[in-house]
Amino acid sequence: MQVREIRIQNICVGDPKRFVLIAGPCVIEDEASALRHAEEILKVTQEVGVPYIYKASYDKANRSSVRSFRGPGLEKGLKILEKVRKKFNLPVLSDVHSVDEAKKAGEILDVIQIPAFLCRQTDILLAAAKTGRAVNVKKGQFLSPWDMKNVVEKLESVGCQKILLTDRGTTFGYQNLVSDFRAIPVMRGLGYPAVYDVTHSVQVPGGKGETSGGMAEFIPVLARCGVVAGADALFIEIHESPEEALSDGANSLALRKLKPLLEMLVELKKVVACKEPVLT
Repeated sequence: MQVREIRIQNICVGDPKRFVLIAGPCVIEDEASALRHAEEILKVTQEVGVPYIYKASYDKANRSSVRSFRGPGLEKGLKILEKVRKKFNLPVLSDVHSVDEAKKAGEILDVIQIPAFLCRQTDILLAAAKTGRAVNVKKGQFLSPWDMKNVVEKLESVGCQKILLTDRGTTFGYQNLVSDFRAIPVMRGLGYPAVYDVTHSVQVPGGKGETSGGMAEFIPVLARCGVVAGADALFIEIHESPEEALSDGANSLALRKLKPLLEMLVELKKVVACKEPVLT
């Protein structure tokens, strides 16, 4: 099936010749941090020629512990994302967790993201779709990529055609995720661009008791696999000091490592874009 190209501001997701980067810190820690990360990541992506969408959560509603930092919340968080959008002319993405949030977030965000744990929640999917914004749905760790057909049908039922489908790993026993890279071509086969979430795929859910752990050393190899599998975009959580991050630091890419990683991935994309894979 032909994959629909999704236009988000001046960015095209689904261009067979290039991948898009969706990146930023896991959570908005404060306004200065959000603006700083957006500026530094944008600088790198412009240097290497990779289209860029900024991401950060205004509320991490599914943290392991009630004591974990969740972010500035909906109202303040959306104002910060709006500043990022206007100052750097960047599309912005964040998660929503309810019907009301989707309606409010749709006034600011370019891409509304449905978290993996909520990917089957029909009312939230429909509310996001009705905003007219692009909707990125993360495949639940508990779903097969074939199951995402039902998600697509829900979004399409109210006229949404700006759909992104993201793989973020699949639960494999306790506190472990694995990536089945069949998910990328399977979800692209539903007619929409597929995103590979590199850094959540190296997460160790609940691995530290009150927080999740991570194996960030595997980010480069999984990013390469995502490109080879045909991902239209890579989702990477990035922090200037992962060891000091207020959320998901253990599975975040250090900002200083972004440029060499992207340079490698751009060269790899040139190779794999030369010819479509032959499926038998």
